[in-house]
Amino acid sequence: MEKKRALITGVNGQDGSYLAELLLARGYEVFGLVRRVGLEAPEHRLGRLLPLLDRIQLQPASLESYAGIFNAVAKIRPDECYHLAAASFVSYEFDDEFSTLTTNINGTHYLLASLKDLVPSCRFYFAGTSEMFGSAEEMPQNEHTRFRPRSIYGISKVAGFELVRNYRERYGMHASSGILFNHESPRRGHEFVTRKITSGVARILAGQANELRLGNLDAERDWGFAQEYVDAMWRMLRQPEPDDYVIATGRLHSVRDFVRIAFASAGLDWEKYVVTDPNFFRSGESVALCGDASKARRILGWEPRKGFEEMVREMVAADCESMGVELPAAAG
Repeated sequence: MEKKRALITGVNGQDGSYLAELLLARGYEVFGLVRRVGLEAPEHRLGRLLPLLDRIQLQPASLESYAGIFNAVAKIRPDECYHLAAASFVSYEFDDEFSTLTTNINGTHYLLASLKDLVPSCRFYFAGTSEMFGSAEEMPQNEHTRFRPRSIYGISKVAGFELVRNYRERYGMHASSGILFNHESPRRGHEFVTRKITSGVARILAGQANELRLGNLDAERDWGFAQEYVDAMWRMLRQPEPDDYVIATGRLHSVRDFVRIAFASAGLDWEKYVVTDPNFFRSGESVALCGDASKARRILGWEPRKGFEEMVREMVAADCESMGVELPAAAG
C-alpha cells in the first residue's frame, strides 16, 4: 500500500516536530515547508528536527509567496495538510502588526487556494488558538463561544478560521480547525513565559543567574502538553466530516503556580529568585481563557492525560539536562 503523504507548515516548531514524529510512526511520508534560510543552517534553525532529518523531506517556501506555496503543493500533492506555521509570538505582533496580518491571513489563503486547485481531496487542518476568544463573554469557552480577539495575532487567526470554514462550505473541502489552548513542552520556544521560567530555573541551578524577572504572576492559562495536542490534530482529519474542535484541559493555573512547581522541582524557593517586573506585563491582556473540550472527547475520543505538575517538572528536567546540571535527588 502506498504511503499517505502529509505536508506540515511550521514543521520546525514545537507542534510541527511532534506531529512529524507522530505521522512517521504511523507510516506517513512526511514533507515540511521551511524557509530557505532554514535549509542553509539546519543546525541552528531546525534544531527540533535534527533527529528526523533523514526521514522527512523539506521543501523551501514562504507563506508570503503564493507561487512558492503553489509550486510546493504541486510537487508534493499531499493527502493531508497541517497548517501550523504563523507569526505567533503574541507580545511582538503590535510592533509589526502589518506583517503578522499579511503572513497569517495570506499564507492560509494561499495554501487553501493551492490545495483546492491542485488536490481538492486533500484533508486540511488549520491551527486556531484560544487567542481568538480574547475578551470571552463566557467561561469555559467552546466551539459556540463568540470570538472577541484582543491581539493582532488573534485577529489574524479568526480571519484564517473563517477562510477555512468558507472553503469547507463553498468548495466541499475536508477542512477542519483546531482551537488549541496553550500547550507546552521541553520544545517550547525560549521567548514564551513557560520556557523562560524552566530555563531560568536551570540557569540559577547552574550558577549562571541569581534572579528571574517575570511579569504578571497572577495571569492564568489553560495549559496542556503539546505532544498530546498534535494527536488531536491527526484525529480531526480521521473524521468522515470536517469540523472545528476546542482542544484544552479545562483547568486553569496561574503563572505563579507554574513558577512554584518549577522551582520546587529543583529544590529552590522561588520567592528568593523571582522579581516582578512591570516591563513584562502584557498590555491588552485577555481574560483568563479556559477551554471546554467536551466535543473532542465525545467525537474524537481525545482527552488530556499528562498532568500540569508532571509537565512542568519534565520541562525543568529537560532544561537542566541540556545545561549539564543535575536536579537534586530530593527535590519536589
